[in-house]
Amino acid sequence: MSANESTATDVSDAVADRATVRAWLDRVPQHLVVTPADEAADRAAIKQLLKQHNAVLVAHYYTSPALQSLAEETGGLVADSLEMARFGAQSAASTLVVAGVRFMGETAKILSPEKTVLMPTLEATCSLDIGCPADQFSAFCQQHPDHEVVVYANTSVAVKALSDWVVTSAIAVDVVEHVLSQGKQVIWAPDKHLGRYIQRKLGCDDILLWDGACIVHEEFKVKALQDMMHLYPEAAVLAHPESPYGVLELADVVGSTTQIIKAAQARSESSFIVATDHGIFYKLQQQAPDKIFYMAPTSGEGATCRSCANCPWMGMNTLSNLRATLEQHNNRIEVDAEQGRLALMPLQRMLEFRSQR
Repeated sequence: MSANESTATDVSDAVADRATVRAWLDRVPQHLVVTPADEAADRAAIKQLLKQHNAVLVAHYYTSPALQSLAEETGGLVADSLEMARFGAQSAASTLVVAGVRFMGETAKILSPEKTVLMPTLEATCSLDIGCPADQFSAFCQQHPDHEVVVYANTSVAVKALSDWVVTSAIAVDVVEHVLSQGKQVIWAPDKHLGRYIQRKLGCDDILLWDGACIVHEEFKVKALQDMMHLYPEAAVLAHPESPYGVLELADVVGSTTQIIKAAQARSESSFIVATDHGIFYKLQQQAPDKIFYMAPTSGEGATCRSCANCPWMGMNTLSNLRATLEQHNNRIEVDAEQGRLALMPLQRMLEFRSQR
């Protein structure tokens, strides 16, 4: 790696140890098998409770089909993290129920501070979030005060509060290109794979990368994907930019979750190999029912092999704990008022930038 491509690993205390991720993964419970009768009872109770609490359910593409379909049936939304938060802010509901991981609940609260935000569990997190502690990231930013700070949505409210821009994968390249065009250098955090994709896409090394990665997307392997492409030569490859760059080089389309779904609808191919979390297959099959989708292969050692193209923390969202949350009205997301105010500014900057494009 050249000096221009150096990441935040050059700073000894800049990133959480991989053991931190393993420790969180070890806390993820193994869920019991749910019977059809139990599922039906939970769904009926949740629908009634949502009405009772003037609540709306928003679910991420990576949650289970049961939660995604329930969100749709009850007037909620299935989307990426930012659209979930935007929908919640525009909704007449006084309570937002966010099925996803913690930073998504925080983003919803930042954009809707006056509303109650609940989650099925507060234990659901993200390896990108926990791999970018606010204190260590702040220290790193202070070492490079001349850099504009651009952070991915997959970060805590405290990290967002330290940033100049908060972006999603759909707009990350455009925002970084805009910042660079103003003659500024960039700190990018936390996903190094998405960061390297941005570097190569723009042909620019004036980007300092934080050393973080998604435990799901990091598992996609070049050799295994090549083998699958030989097995299904007619299939186009759709990949999320959190995947390693070697995987992205093989892809026909690199894009966010929403962009992957749109590509599957628009492209002429009848089959696709998909390199992102398996939860997206619910929407893919719904929006392109006449097409065939194959899961890109994964492999790995240690904690990361537990991903198997399914985020274990997303899997912690279930109908049963969603029902319990609504019955007890607990698992509230609270955001420090000052941090929320500071985090709102880079989010609004990104939203305004996107509206002008």
